[in-house]
Amino acid sequence: MAQAGKRGGVLTCVEQTRPQQMPPDLWLLFAPIKKARTDFIVEKAVELGAARIMPVQTQHTNADRIRQDRLQAHALEAAEQCEGTFVPPVDELQALDKVLATWPADRHLLWCNEHLTGAATVLSRQERGPWAILIGPEGGFSEREQARLAAMPQVVQASLGPRILRADTAAVAAITLWQAALGDWR
Repeated sequence: MAQAGKRGGVLTCVEQTRPQQMPPDLWLLFAPIKKARTDFIVEKAVELGAARIMPVQTQHTNADRIRQDRLQAHALEAAEQCEGTFVPPVDELQALDKVLATWPADRHLLWCNEHLTGAATVLSRQERGPWAILIGPEGGFSEREQARLAAMPQVVQASLGPRILRADTAAVAAITLWQAALGDWR
């Protein structure tokens, strides 16, 4: 230890035990749900390799606020649990409209549309690069939000199978499918 004090300290790294392992360039956008289930989404997103976690407020989102600091602590714990060397940032809750208004032109957005059914084969035809996954709220997106998403050229709509999944299950399923098709599981 280089310095020790009553309220903190400074450490000096003397040896790197293994190299930094960066996740693929994948963001997860999701509408917060009940506290424990939101915690689950953050934990699993970290374990599965998301590089950024972005809670978004939609018209049908049940939760109107989150504790970003608590979710960031869950992200740190999840990275430690899976021996990750990267802890993704967990953003403050933002309005989906605001996020979409400044969406990067070069980042694909995988919209897990619960109105689609069938096999999630669309990813096998996509290119690698910067991606994000959007998981909607319980009750789905409003008609206005659906129209806005459908009009964006960066959006790729996909089914997560023949059943409508809970939001927390959908997040895990979507990241898993993306990782298998385009991520670092290949």
